[in-house]
Amino acid sequence: MKTYVIVRLQVDGLHSFPAARELYPEVGFLADEHRHMFHIEAACAVTHTDRDKEFIMLKRNVVDYFRQMYYKPEKRTHDFGSMSCEAIAMDIQNQFDCEWVEVWEDNENGGRVEK
Repeated sequence: MKTYVIVRLQVDGLHSFPAARELYPEVGFLADEHRHMFHIEAACAVTHTDRDKEFIMLKRNVVDYFRQMYYKPEKRTHDFGSMSCEAIAMDIQNQFDCEWVEVWEDNENGGRVEK
């Protein structure tokens, strides 16, 4: 049996897909910087049912990490540059040793990375 703690959070932020105009002209507008509400879900494996990882603390750690790495005071939001949902998820996975992470744009379209 596998057991996980799972956190969900949302952060507003900006990103872009610079190659969009060339690769997918229909959605070429994605090449420009644009805002989303990024919905994040991350699962970390635990070895027992008595919280060897505390999920409130995990969530706070992810929020703190985003603020340190990506928050831009002059824009008053997070700036992910050209990172895709999958790239953001991979960053979280690597930083927090998650089994899987999902990142969704506006809770509509997204990506998932797994170990």
